[in-house]
Amino acid sequence: MTYLPMLKLKALKVSYGGIQAVKGVDLEVRDGELVALIGANGAGKTSTMKAICNLVPPAGGVVELMGRPIRGVPTHELLRRGLAMVPEGRGIFARMSVRENLRMGAFLRNDHQEVHADIERMFELFPRLRERQHQLAGTLSGGEQQMVAMARAVISKPKLLLLDEPSMGLSPIMVEKVFEVIRELSRQGLTILLVEQNARLALMSAQRGYVMDSGIVTMGAEAAELLDSPRVRSAYLGE
Repeated sequence: MTYLPMLKLKALKVSYGGIQAVKGVDLEVRDGELVALIGANGAGKTSTMKAICNLVPPAGGVVELMGRPIRGVPTHELLRRGLAMVPEGRGIFARMSVRENLRMGAFLRNDHQEVHADIERMFELFPRLRERQHQLAGTLSGGEQQMVAMARAVISKPKLLLLDEPSMGLSPIMVEKVFEVIRELSRQGLTILLVEQNARLALMSAQRGYVMDSGIVTMGAEAAELLDSPRVRSAYLGE
């Protein structure tokens, strides 16, 4: 039987005008994995994530989801195919309540009883959201807004979840809480591609990782191997 990864990128390129932000990335995420993509600011990580979702048009290369090419497929259609993204900056509906935000995650679903059960499951994962469920999402703290964005994406029942810088701007306590949930979602079998500035935390949470620098992937290995790499420790772990 032919093995097909959940996500496969082959020679992916992204350009903004004459500037090539992503210069030919090869990457794959297997079913059930949590894979971390780390690198410095400007390395091309967020551009890669946006290109996967067709939020920016790839300038070249192949993107496959479950063995099917998705380059050029409208972003809303990708959600139907099982791809959800929590973008950098969260993208919540600020003038809706927390509960209304979570229900927006289920707008493609018709199983109303299951939706209710999934919202309750998110409240179990994020008890703070249960307390704030009737509060306008725009009045929440940054960490609480990140929880809303993650919970909303999970309620769409994705096969693959993309997380772009989930710890950005959060307090250390809130970062740990968010990563606790990311690890729990992974334990439950959700496939996750994680872009994260906190390289140590990302690699400690992931099974495998890739290092991106100046638009290309320079390393790819088991997460534990990357954590032990002198090159990674010097460049990204502050050692």
